[in-house]
Amino acid sequence: MVTEEEVEAIGRTLVDTMQPLKARFRALFTLRNVGGRAAIDWISQAFGDESALLKHELAYCLGQMQDERAIPCLVRVLQDTSQEPMVRHEAGEALGAIGNPQVLDVLRRYSEDPVIEVAETCQLAVKRLEWLQKNKEAPGASPYLSVDPAPPDEEKDVAKLRETLLDESRPLFDRYRAMFALRNVGGEAAALALADGLVCGSALFRHEIGFVLGQMQHEACVPQLTAALESVAENAMVRHECAEALGSIAKASCLETLRAFAQDGERVVRESCEVALDMYDYANGTEFQYANGLSKLQASG
Repeated sequence: MVTEEEVEAIGRTLVDTMQPLKARFRALFTLRNVGGRAAIDWISQAFGDESALLKHELAYCLGQMQDERAIPCLVRVLQDTSQEPMVRHEAGEALGAIGNPQVLDVLRRYSEDPVIEVAETCQLAVKRLEWLQKNKEAPGASPYLSVDPAPPDEEKDVAKLRETLLDESRPLFDRYRAMFALRNVGGEAAALALADGLVCGSALFRHEIGFVLGQMQHEACVPQLTAALESVAENAMVRHECAEALGSIAKASCLETLRAFAQDGERVVRESCEVALDMYDYANGTEFQYANGLSKLQASG
């Protein structure tokens, strides 16, 4: 049992900007695992930080906790246009993950947001909540212990799922369902099918592909993830997710790229490579940096 004093000490580490990013991430994941009102309050306090990467992770963790007491904070973040798009996007996704239909009105309103990543996220969150209402039960537990933005498709055939995944005329929700079904099928063919999605039109979609490939941790997709990270023309939100996926895969083939882009001009990419290098060290037994359940990187904007 974690005491109130221990939760406070962890929370103070999270909000302390003088602490290394890795220590603050550790504190965040610990608070997520502890749960409860005090943990939510400490996480909510950190949305004034300058790091978009940290704030996006705050929102993700609040969504994964599925505690309705986080809803007011997440709504405020979604509504705050001074927040970075990737942070607002993650707040919208988190509201969908919590699963309470009371947020449908606000999600529908922001489904028309001028920032396309925010709009598409809220559209997906609306579809997830409507799916939950229609089906009267949550989708089965993810093998990755994550609350996903769409339930997996019931189809299991990799070729058919790939066709749906890459068909940009299909609704985004259907393509996300194919994405999570491919992840759950697993194996090299599914990983390579998903990697083909890294060239699709929607940056939000591409970023989720990067995330899912990080969950799968299949080395076959390292070249595609590396190419996306190396592309300075790519959306920073996508590059960040691909960097973290490479850290999650944690093979020698990932290391040189992560070291090179740890000096990237984009702060969120730079910090993602820093986190990814710590993950690499942890996975390879070099150094313990992170508690179990390493953020979106191993668990699911």
